[in-house]
Amino acid sequence: MQESDDISTSTPLDGWLAELGRPHGAPGGGAAAGVMLGIAASLLRMVAEYTPDDDRAARCGERLADVRAEALAAVEADGVSSAGFGAALALPADDPDRDARVRDAAVDAAVSSVRLGDVGIRLIPEIRLLADIGNPHLTADLAVASEALRAGISGAIINLRSNVRVAQKHEGSPAEVSALLESAARMTAARDEVAGIAVDLSGDDG
Repeated sequence: MQESDDISTSTPLDGWLAELGRPHGAPGGGAAAGVMLGIAASLLRMVAEYTPDDDRAARCGERLADVRAEALAAVEADGVSSAGFGAALALPADDPDRDARVRDAAVDAAVSSVRLGDVGIRLIPEIRLLADIGNPHLTADLAVASEALRAGISGAIINLRSNVRVAQKHEGSPAEVSALLESAARMTAARDEVAGIAVDLSGDDG
């Protein structure tokens, strides 16, 4: 198997999941969140492809293919960030460079989480469009996509906030931390919007 910071998303699913279950953190929770976003994008594209004779659906399908590729690229980048973060945390406590390296790695990992969140946010107008024009026989698939999207964004938020806490502990720049927390708030609003869409699509008010 490849080195832990180079687990390609082209790895067969069984192999990728096996690597996810190993104690090296790359891929880790951030990459898993990104895969959920890729699943959401693929399900949405399926609905678009099952909606013939509508140019809006055709264009939507093209956009979704691009977003799926972005999600997978973000997954691989997150694996590299996770590996760097783990390496920094593994430095001896008496290493004079440890604080700076942990801080920088935490910020890098947080930025990776923001990238994942932004990929998820790009899917929101597409799911709204397909809820309006998509093949009505695929409403359940839209609902599953919305849940995958919510999970992906939620995972990115969780990792982002965790990474910010580590950066703060190691004297991260207040301006940098503030910008990251603003991104977390924006992503949280997006996640809540997706939650509402999921309820509407599934008809579950509980």
